Amino acid sequence: MKIKSLKLKDYRNYGLLSLDLDPSTNIFYGNNAQGKTNILESVYVCGTTKSHRGAKDRDLIQFGKEESHIEAVIEKKGTEYQIDIHLKKNSPKGIAVNKIPIRKASELFGIFHIVFFSPEDLNIIKNGPSGRRRFIDLELSQLDKVYLNHLSNYNRIVNQRNHLLKDIHRRENLMETLDIWDLQLMKYGEKIIEERKKFICEVNQIISGIHKKLTGNQEKIELVYEPGTGNISFEESLKKSRERDLRTKSTNVGPHRDDICFMNDGVDLRRFGSQGQQRTAALSLKLSEIEIVRRLIGDTPVLLLDDVLSELDKYRQNYLLESIHDIQTLITCTGVEEFISRRFSVNTIFHVKNGYALKENRRII
Repeated sequence: MKIKSLKLKDYRNYGLLSLDLDPSTNIFYGNNAQGKTNILESVYVCGTTKSHRGAKDRDLIQFGKEESHIEAVIEKKGTEYQIDIHLKKNSPKGIAVNKIPIRKASELFGIFHIVFFSPEDLNIIKNGPSGRRRFIDLELSQLDKVYLNHLSNYNRIVNQRNHLLKDIHRRENLMETLDIWDLQLMKYGEKIIEERKKFICEVNQIISGIHKKLTGNQEKIELVYEPGTGNISFEESLKKSRERDLRTKSTNVGPHRDDICFMNDGVDLRRFGSQGQQRTAALSLKLSEIEIVRRLIGDTPVLLLDDVLSELDKYRQNYLLESIHDIQTLITCTGVEEFISRRFSVNTIFHVKNGYALKENRRII
């Protein structure tokens, strides 16, 4: 899978930008706050409809403008797709694939597969469970539209159930409707739990070998799925939690409370791992993500590396670069000296400065 070209209009600090991308490695270098990450963010939006930073659509539009446009041409297994994202300040975004508008943003998922790796991802182990759930949901949503539908329905029902729990305190006669929402919650929640369990099993089949290589066969890692329902069924968990739910006016059990434990030879890295161990585990997880996509769709994803090399030591930098030689990669960094010293082949280099990305007539071999 490749992204062949990218065009931006009034996006972030770019008035107009048109890039033809190399099918191998593309370097975007320059000082901080020049717009390097904005380019990667726009590619991410084309695959997921959202910013990896969690920014609202209106924040992606250039200051003083009312609209913004992203156009990406993707090649997937010999077929080209043109993805257009039309961002508007005061109305929902418009999305078109091959110039045909789609009604739901979820219809875009599965066309363009992306793995995004930023310095923040290196903290996925030590930070809270929301980031780990986000990792599972994003990957499964790209790979399985049925899962995306279940997740969307589940999140909608959780919100509606929470509103009901608040309303019950004012109107007790609404209590009898709670069972109906619980049935809907279980319908989608149980399917989400099942798919997440399968996904964790798939990750474990891959991550163990990667992590052994990264640690010189010194560490053995295993992911353990921790469902938000505990060790009992979702139905029983909901019943046990009802009194608490009514008291707190929120839904306290379910997949929206799930977590992943990273075990290293019986040690929980979330609590007892060193910073180095946690970062190595995060790198192993991202490299596993690439391999999972490759196995399940029979193609490689596009890899976006946002200034992540500066956060890794030399050994892990080398391992990462050696692992992505056959994947189209967009890398942001402050300079290209590191690539020259490693003799890492780079076909296309862009110098990013003040909202412009100028292609340089040189290669690194």
